[in-house]
Amino acid sequence: MAEDFRSWFEGRLPKTWFSGPPEVTADGDEVLVVGTLPDVELAKGTAPAARAAARLARIDRFREETREDRVKIAREAERHFQRKVAWGARCGDETKVFTTLSVPVMTRLRMTERSILDTLVAGGVARSRSDALAWCVRLVGMHQADWIKGLREAIVKVDEVRSKGPIN
Repeated sequence: MAEDFRSWFEGRLPKTWFSGPPEVTADGDEVLVVGTLPDVELAKGTAPAARAAARLARIDRFREETREDRVKIAREAERHFQRKVAWGARCGDETKVFTTLSVPVMTRLRMTERSILDTLVAGGVARSRSDALAWCVRLVGMHQADWIKGLREAIVKVDEVRSKGPIN
């Protein structure tokens, strides 16, 4: 299924937008398309902060210059895939995602777990319990990235084995 998304976008996007094929990921709600832009050419010895600012400026320019076409392509994809489309761009070490969905997720937490979220809110780490929970998920994702990647790969293997089984 992921290959269907990737192939569709590779066939639909202008070849001049990115320096290679875009990274296309999807879940049940959204398709995220992130393309790599050519890196900025700056003088040797440019400070890292200035380099980061130039890269972010290049991403912002791409966002502005392609807005109308991205909206048109997103509408086509949304009709085709029945999912919202989000966009992003990468330039060097900088990545920026625009127009991404924020999907509500129902969860049940015990008092001790709610207390942790409330502490994050009281400490100014998050604006709300929802923000605090999203912060926790991002933190786990950052610190357990290899483990999460392995788990995702295992899930793909399980799906492949299931698809070859007697009951499809």
